[in-house]
Amino acid sequence: MEQSNLAQQQCIAVVGTMSSVILGFRGELIKAMVQAGHRVYAFASDYTAETEAAVVSLGAIPISYKLGRFSLNPFAELLSAVHLYRLFRQYHISMTFCYFAKPVIYGTLAAWVAKVPVRVAKIEGLGRAFTIGPNGDTIKRKLVQKIQVALYRLSLAKAHHVFLLNPDDRKDLIEHFGIVTGQLHQLNGIGVNLAHYARSGPPEQSIRFIFVGRLLEEKGIRYFLAAAEQVKQKYPQTEFVVLGEPDGKHGVSRKQLLDYVERGIIYYPGRVGNVVPHLQNASVFVLPSYYREGVPRSTQEAMAVGRAVITTNMPGCRETVKHGVNGFLVPAHDQNALEQAMLQFIQQPQLISSMGEQSYRLAQQKFDVSKINQQIMQVLQLLPATLPPEQ
Repeated sequence: MEQSNLAQQQCIAVVGTMSSVILGFRGELIKAMVQAGHRVYAFASDYTAETEAAVVSLGAIPISYKLGRFSLNPFAELLSAVHLYRLFRQYHISMTFCYFAKPVIYGTLAAWVAKVPVRVAKIEGLGRAFTIGPNGDTIKRKLVQKIQVALYRLSLAKAHHVFLLNPDDRKDLIEHFGIVTGQLHQLNGIGVNLAHYARSGPPEQSIRFIFVGRLLEEKGIRYFLAAAEQVKQKYPQTEFVVLGEPDGKHGVSRKQLLDYVERGIIYYPGRVGNVVPHLQNASVFVLPSYYREGVPRSTQEAMAVGRAVITTNMPGCRETVKHGVNGFLVPAHDQNALEQAMLQFIQQPQLISSMGEQSYRLAQQKFDVSKINQQIMQVLQLLPATLPPEQ
């Protein structure tokens, strides 16, 4: 596949799902693209006047499009692709940068039909279709996985560049299923702004474990709650904090969560706009996820603040922890191993600071968003041309 000359200004469509993700996780990349002189259109399916204004403040142009995040209706998906095709043509898009499964699949195919010169796909984990729950595999999951693999096989062949966040995804998706793609590139993660997630020493008065993320079954919230209950019985002074929105359909409901609050097991402050103060007030970050992550952003944020980590030895999650150095890796679905890892920090509190320091160093090395964005910009030839020195 031939690419156009990227020395000139590009009209880039950054295509995702929710506007909150555009702002929270793509803001730094969009700013870098704009500062390099490119015109950036930020595509999302749930814009409000407030989030549109926030995107404009980044220097980008918000574009709404139709997408059913959880829909399996093929006609609805086809309409989404047609809508994207028309928008790409309308705005004379010269490069598409699609992330998450549905935008990657339908956005890349729409861009190919629209003859967009450069098509980029970013796969941030393999998601629910590749996630096996505590009760084992299901026929439904296998069927959804087959459909998703078939769609990836169709769409990724039309992408000029494919970014992956962990080596397991490459092994499973590319090598195991034999999917042919454009040029493959490995990133460490999406990265965080280290200046925003300011490093601080952990609190010395009490030991506090924190869970941050969507309160979904796959993210391990029930394992965290069960561990909190058990550990509290042995060490009542230990504190447990939960940040995230309840999801009664795929996780814990607000009612279930408040039951743990009323029994004094967890502290739940509700929806928070800024997680940094809560991370700074915590001792250890815990993510017992069995979801097929890319590289969890929440863990990167905790590491930037300088927090030790307990997470699972799962794809994506294991990229954030050197076992015994900056935290502990435990097997997925192993309740006892999770509790034992927590107890190790309680019984050896000196590990909280020493491992937290190692987390911060690892964040500097691997998860600095400016370095990751620089890598993306270089691969896509989006950096501004260097002018020759004056004679």
